[in-house]
Amino acid sequence: MSINNFIDLRSDTVTVPTNEMRAAMAQAEVGDDVLGEDPTINRLQEMAAARMGKEAGLFVSSGTMGNLIALLTHCGRGDEIIIGDSSHIFINEAGGSAAVGGIHPHIVPTQRDGTLRLEDVAAAIRSDDEHHPITRLIAIENTHNRSGGTVLTAEYTQQVADLAHGHGLVLHIDGARLFNAAVALGIDVAALARAADSVTFCLSKGLGAPVGSVLCGSQAFIKTARRRRKMLGGGMRQAGILAAAGVYALDHRVDRLKEDHANARRLAEGIGRIPGLCVDMAAVQTNMVYFDLSDDLPFGAVELCRLAEAHGVKMFDVAPRTIRAVIHCWVSSAEIETTLQILSEVTKL
Repeated sequence: MSINNFIDLRSDTVTVPTNEMRAAMAQAEVGDDVLGEDPTINRLQEMAAARMGKEAGLFVSSGTMGNLIALLTHCGRGDEIIIGDSSHIFINEAGGSAAVGGIHPHIVPTQRDGTLRLEDVAAAIRSDDEHHPITRLIAIENTHNRSGGTVLTAEYTQQVADLAHGHGLVLHIDGARLFNAAVALGIDVAALARAADSVTFCLSKGLGAPVGSVLCGSQAFIKTARRRRKMLGGGMRQAGILAAAGVYALDHRVDRLKEDHANARRLAEGIGRIPGLCVDMAAVQTNMVYFDLSDDLPFGAVELCRLAEAHGVKMFDVAPRTIRAVIHCWVSSAEIETTLQILSEVTKL
C-alpha cells in the first residue's frame, strides 16, 4: 500500500493509522492525564511497563522527549553522559541534553555493529577530580539507526549495565525500535530492557501509531520523570485518544514486524544485484537498508533520490553517496519489487 501515491521509504515514521487503529482511537475512554485520570493512558503505561519488565511507564509525545526526560531525571546540571558518536541522542535530538539540562556529552566511537567498545566506555568514566564533570549515565541505542538498524543483544546490554552499575552509574536505552530488535532476535523484549535503569520505545515507528513513545523505569524514577515532562510542556489532557493507538499497536502490531524485516532483506538483496549500488548485507538485520553508490556512478545520493522520487519512490540521502531506505507496514512485497525495478532504471540514466 503506497502512501499518497508514493512508495515512501524515508522512514517508518511516515506510517498512518489503519482503519482498525482509527476505530480504537475513536472509541477510547479519556480523562485528564495531568490529573492521572485518563484510563487509556494509564492502561498504555501499565502495558508498556509490563512489556519492558519495569515498574512504571510514562506516555510522552516522542522518543526525543522520552530520552531528554530520562537524562534530566538521572542527571543534574554539569553532569556527564557517555554516548556514541553516531547515536540519535547526540546527532538528531537538537542538543537538548546540553541546551535544556546543562548535561555534558562524552562521545565515544560507535562500532559498525552499533555497539560501544566496553574499553572505550570504561576509559570515558571520569575519575573523582574536581576538574572533571561527574559521569552519571551511559546511553546505548537499540536498534542502532546509523549502523543500519543493527541489533544489540541482551548479553551485550548486560555487559554495559554491569560496567555502569559497577561504577555507580545508570544505563539508559534509547529503544526507539527495541521491538524490532526483539523480533529479529526471537526473544521477549523485556530481555533487552531488563538490565537498564530506564528505556524508551516508540509507538510511532514500526508499530504504526500516529504519535507517541513510552519511557519506562522504576516507580520512583517515573514519579520524577512526570515532573520533568510537565516542565517541558509535555503534560497532556484527554490524550487517551492517542494512547489508544499505542494500546492497539502493542496488542496487534508487534509480531508483524518480521514482515518488514523480510522485505528489507529482499530489498537489500535486490539492490546488491544492481550495478553501481553496494549494500552490506551483514548490517541488514531489521527494517533498514543503507546502501552506497559506487564511484563510477556519475551522480551522488541527492540526485539518485531525486530521480527515484520522480518515478514514485521516496528515500533519504544520509551522506554524499549513501542512501537509507526504511521498510514499514505500508510497504508491500510487491512494492519492494517495484522499487528495485525503479532503482535499476534510474541508475542507468
